[in-house]
Parts: sequence; C-alpha cells; structure tokens
Amino acid sequence: MSGTLLTRLDSLGDVLLTGPAVRAAARTGGPVTLVVGPRGVPAARMLPGVDEVVVFHTPWIDATPGPVDRAGMDDLVARIAAIAPDRAAILGSFHQSPLPTALLLRLAGVPEIAAVSVDYPGTLLDHRLRDPGDVHEVERSLLVVRALGLEPDDDPRMAVRRDPAARPDALPDGDYVVVHPGASVPARAWAPERHRDLVRALADRGHRVVVTGGPDETALTAVVSDDGATALDLGGRTDVPGMAEILAGARVVVVGNTGPAHLAAAVRVPIVSLFAPTVPAARWRPWAVPQELLHLPVPCAGCRATTCPVPGHPCLDDLPVDEVVAATERLLRGPAAGPATSPDLEVTR
Repeated sequence: MSGTLLTRLDSLGDVLLTGPAVRAAARTGGPVTLVVGPRGVPAARMLPGVDEVVVFHTPWIDATPGPVDRAGMDDLVARIAAIAPDRAAILGSFHQSPLPTALLLRLAGVPEIAAVSVDYPGTLLDHRLRDPGDVHEVERSLLVVRALGLEPDDDPRMAVRRDPAARPDALPDGDYVVVHPGASVPARAWAPERHRDLVRALADRGHRVVVTGGPDETALTAVVSDDGATALDLGGRTDVPGMAEILAGARVVVVGNTGPAHLAAAVRVPIVSLFAPTVPAARWRPWAVPQELLHLPVPCAGCRATTCPVPGHPCLDDLPVDEVVAATERLLRGPAAGPATSPDLEVTR
C-alpha cells in the first residue's frame, strides 16, 4: 500500500481532532492508514482521507489499558509491515509518550517517523519535535505531519463524512438546540440538575430542545429532559454517525469538553462549551467554529482530575444557568456557522 500511516490511540474526540492532519496526509502523502484505539474507531471511519483503519488497544495510552501482550504487539508489527508505509506520524497529547509506538513502527520497518517527544528518542524518530506548549491539538498534529513534508489544505476546519440515512426518525424538522449533558469523565460535566434547569429555561423561551447521550447515559438524559416532557430525549438511541446528523441539524449545541463537542465542531455548528478547566482550553476547546467558552476561574485549574476533589465542583457547578442561557441566545442571534478563519471565536465567563 505504501503511503502515510498516522496513529492516534486514545478516544473518539482525540481522533476527530486529527482530521486536518489526515487530510494533509491524504493530499500530499498517498494512501492513509490510521491506527486507533477501540474508542476511536467510529471517528476514524468518518474522517475524510482515511483509506484503512487499524485498531490497536494500546497499554501505554488507552484510559482502560489491558496487559502488555507479546502476541498483540507482534500482530501489529506484522500488519504495519504488510502495509509498508513510506512514513508515519505519531499523534498524541503532551502527557503521552510516542516512543513505545515508535519502537513498534521501527520493528515494522517504517523508514521515516515523526513525533513530538520530550524524551531522548535515539534512533526511534527521524523528526523529533520539541513540545510546542499550549497550542491546540489540531495545530499540534499539523506540526507533526508538516515535519514529514505533508502540507494541509487551505481550510483549517474539521470535517467528517456525513450519512443522512443515519438521521434518527424521531428528530424534529426545523430549529432546535441540542443539550448534551454527559462527559467522558465526571470532572468535565456540569451537574445533571443544572442541565435540567437549562433545558426548562430554553423551553420556556420557546426553543425546541433535543437531549443527547450515549447508551450508558440514558438515566442522565431522562433526568435532563424531564423524562421527555420538556425536551426530546434521544439518549442511547443513536450511533456516532447518527449523533453527527443530530448535531448538524442544530442551531446551537451546549456540551462539555467531550467527544461530541468535537463532533459538533466537525459538522460546523456553533457551540456553548461548558469547559471545565481541568485541562487547558487552549489545547482542547472546540476548533474553528463560533463558540462561547464558559467556566469559572479556580485556583486548581489544570488539575487533570477525572473526578473533582473539591466539594461542589466550583469551576462548573457554580456557573449560573442564566449565563448558559444567555450564551446560547447570543449564538442563536449570531451568524450561522459558516467558514471560520480562526478558532478564536469565544467568550470566557
């Protein structure tokens, strides 16, 4: 096959953020193979430019790692050797080491490898990039593929392949606002009661509201939607392509720092981002869409906690519902999500 191999081995949102880098590789580097973890598979299959998806459950990156298994490592090396890529870009965040992945790529015979690495790589990397600091994950990935001579197109935004047939039959025609109350980790989620009060307030203002969530979030979406009395509850009733269709039809999406936020950005919808500052917004906020970035300043910002250790979760749960309503109304009054030349369309409250 040859071409370019890229790796992004963590979650759905992380894989979505590689989209511009994938397009750069497809544009100038031949066929593209994307190696992802199990949670990133639905996103990988939706990214324009991906020709082949390889799934690998990575013990040194995945949030629920399994044991190191020699047979699994040997299988990955054999699969990559059979693909025989001309080059590889290891894409990941500042807290993830690329070197174990680079070792496997070297064993597979990949001749040119690039990654950001704070550690001495020896001969594992041909292009070792220094950590660029607080740049967005999209920009971080583009830096790596550029080191391989792969140049992006002129559109900086994210994108996904759409499937209109995945649109849920229950989804209403016309205007609606999406509220997605779940998050990948508890410390990034606004309280369920806050979401419920937001839905009620939006409904009182005449807005139709759709509440979304994954299969494991149906109890949460039932609470937030008042058991479907105040909003349409689609929790657990769609897959990722269907979620993309729901989000694409919305005028505004209210969501935390979680995968569906990046899916909303990929379908280019304005976002009210309830962004818990457990990680830097400069790296992880929605990319290149109109947005309102909301949280309260706290001294523990940057904690990277999965469960907030501070009573009351003040960075998010002290955020008043009327602030979120006002942010939603501002975006509803503003221009539709069209071409964005900068990701810097945000208001921090």
